[in-house]
Amino acid sequence: MIELYHCIDARSFRALWALEEMGLPYRLHVLPFPPRVHQPGYLEQNPLGTIPLMIDGEVRMTESAAIPQYLATRYGPTPLAVGVEEPDYGLWLDWLHRSEATLTFPQTIVLRYTRLEPEERRLQQAADDYAQWFLSRLRHLTRALADGREWLCAGRFTMADLCVGYALLFARTLNLDHKFSPEVSAYWDRLSARTAFIAAQAAQTSNPEELA
Repeated sequence: MIELYHCIDARSFRALWALEEMGLPYRLHVLPFPPRVHQPGYLEQNPLGTIPLMIDGEVRMTESAAIPQYLATRYGPTPLAVGVEEPDYGLWLDWLHRSEATLTFPQTIVLRYTRLEPEERRLQQAADDYAQWFLSRLRHLTRALADGREWLCAGRFTMADLCVGYALLFARTLNLDHKFSPEVSAYWDRLSARTAFIAAQAAQTSNPEELA
């Protein structure tokens, strides 16, 4: 059974949501954030101390945007993946990786310097600058949705939407969602209404050992 080490609404939510979208059985371990501080024994499982950690047999993965891609291609076929033969394959990969490297990364700086650092080390200027970086990059999402499309590529919901959707969830955590464009707000409403998203939100708070 797939095991997932997770913190509530952290990057690992991408993996949890992907497991629910795929309907795969998994065992969920919900840890306090950040686990390297509050649960140091976790370092034996993942020396980086980061989440997610997904274990699938001999496979161990820690990159939150790579795990949905792995699940969709390893356990497919599924419409959540875009095949190499499809015209939007490159676009799918681009959004998968943009979701983390371009949209999530600057938000981690905002989180650090507004909430995680001790009061005397917090830097509002850094937080404001990186929040603006995120919002500037988010304009590309508005442009992508401006033609009325429902999802980002291949004419259907895919793991790319899921991964970008987490960046929007993170933005809501940081109270940046009031800056969403109408297109992005409507997109978020579609994402957060998905049955698997709702199931993943429930799973991370119910904290059973095994879920299907």
